Amino acid sequence: MTGDWFDEELHPELRQGLKIDRVLYQSGDGLQDLVVFENPRFGRVLCLDGVVQTTEGDEFVYHEMMTHVPILAHGRAQDVLIVGGGDGGMAREVLKHQAVRPVMVEIDPDVVEFSKQHLPSLSNGAFDDPRLELVIADGCTFMKETEKRFDVIIVDSTDPIGPGEVLFTAEFYADCKSRLKPGGVIVTQNGVPFVQPDEVTNSWRRLGRSFQDVHFYLAAVPTYQGGDMAFGWASDDASLRRQPVETIEARFEAAGIETRYYTPELHVASFALPKTVRDLLR
Repeated sequence: MTGDWFDEELHPELRQGLKIDRVLYQSGDGLQDLVVFENPRFGRVLCLDGVVQTTEGDEFVYHEMMTHVPILAHGRAQDVLIVGGGDGGMAREVLKHQAVRPVMVEIDPDVVEFSKQHLPSLSNGAFDDPRLELVIADGCTFMKETEKRFDVIIVDSTDPIGPGEVLFTAEFYADCKSRLKPGGVIVTQNGVPFVQPDEVTNSWRRLGRSFQDVHFYLAAVPTYQGGDMAFGWASDDASLRRQPVETIEARFEAAGIETRYYTPELHVASFALPKTVRDLLR
């Protein structure tokens, strides 16, 4: 942080500055360097190790698209695993699906506690919902050791730098595959292709070692630098991402959930990739 600004230098050729109205929390004593501050445009901002993770202003885009796309595409999901997601935003969206039994695995309990205190709108009571099973553990270890099986796995990770790097390996994806029920799907956070092209290419190759159908879908999250964000998609059932909008619309209406960004039309359209992204799948 410099003066009244937070300078994010995630990419060597690109930096982002966010004005700081007030610092609410700062700690570097745990597993990660955690900062929460207020910004006049984005509200409260959460940063880990110098990188913006989420903001009150636009978090709904990321969380809705990572949650409702796989769950509604699956159509019969009951058991959903969230890897990461300590701010509670993903759990909040998953719990909108009444038939779902979510398990959330977060490595750092400090992230959960300060998110409940300083970013309560993200979880919006999710941590108090008895349907949510919160496990404080390393996601990779949990994936290797659990005997549970899931319909949908959501990997809400940081970028593949430092502690988050292991969640982008072929070994981790293979472990995820072994914990999916037949017809299950995994979605991953894969950064912004325009400035992080290797994340897409590497994940496409590594997921492809375990899954028959690997693709990506896009969403525009204003906080994340460089354009639309990519979400990895992997399943053995290619039909899940090719369903007509009428099918998704019927499931969306039956679920009775409210969203701010996600729509069934956007769901279907998000799988249409521009050539710049398609060229990364090689």
